[in-house]
Amino acid sequence: MQRRHWIALAATSLAAGSVFAQAYPNKPIRLVVPFAPGGTTDIIARVVADPLGRVLGQAVVVDNKAGAGGIIGAAELARSAPDGYTLGVATVSTTAANPAINKKTPYDPIADFVPVINIAATPNVIAVNPDFPAHDYKSFVALLKKEPGKYSYASSGTGGIGHLQMELYKSLAGLFVTHIPYRGAGPALNDTVAGQVPMIFDNVPSSLPFIKSGKLKALAVTSAVRSAAVPDLPTVAEAGGPALKNYEASSWFGLLAPAGTPAEVVLRVQQESAKAMATPALKERLLAQGAIPGGNTPAEFARFIEAEVRKWAPVVKTSGARVD
Repeated sequence: MQRRHWIALAATSLAAGSVFAQAYPNKPIRLVVPFAPGGTTDIIARVVADPLGRVLGQAVVVDNKAGAGGIIGAAELARSAPDGYTLGVATVSTTAANPAINKKTPYDPIADFVPVINIAATPNVIAVNPDFPAHDYKSFVALLKKEPGKYSYASSGTGGIGHLQMELYKSLAGLFVTHIPYRGAGPALNDTVAGQVPMIFDNVPSSLPFIKSGKLKALAVTSAVRSAAVPDLPTVAEAGGPALKNYEASSWFGLLAPAGTPAEVVLRVQQESAKAMATPALKERLLAQGAIPGGNTPAEFARFIEAEVRKWAPVVKTSGARVD
């Protein structure tokens, strides 16, 4: 049903878009980032915006619209004119988590957007304070199973990706760890480094300096493949045994357009984005941030988003995360 909706939107916009797309773009393009400057979403957007602007022949200008866990920026994109001159960065929080947690989310993650391309994935890392009495993944799991409920973990807040990833991990691994939500990833990370909370599921780019300096001990990454930024760390899937063999919970970042954007414009942006991401310079910049370069078609990205919505909705329900 959801995929047919996107196909129908593409078909109805094709005729109107054919003439328009020939001249597109003829002015700068706004890229709405639904989180504050300095965070991983913002970093990834700015890494991609400049090379994308070069291949399109017009500047791509990042516009941060932060607040409400990404809802404000995503809603702004949904309300924007479907002319290709406003695009937005999508994340698992804005597309899958927010609508499941907050029934008053003012947009539909399927009906109100057109998927363009998935630009990057950033693995999270299971990290502990150096004083934690387990120093590798196997001893970490053994300790948590031996003393269920004794330990806690920090997250950026209820319903944040770190919270949801840990809840999914706990359910698959059969572990009981208490959730300590913070008002943002920064405070959660700082308290883990300080030893106020013993562990965290954190994004690789933000945790990497602490890992390299020895202020955090990394145990495993949550991506499907090992991270080039921490190549010696196993993935949860490879270290966790049969119950976790399919575990993958990366943070991902993609481009969306408002519903009704001409299909030919969407295709143009996708093709030029893929061209930009194929350059060695952009690949190296993404890898340096601990990100895994993406690149897929609008149809593939649509299927991916649908799968993410299905994946995280039951996790949210099990966790009890809710915003009234």
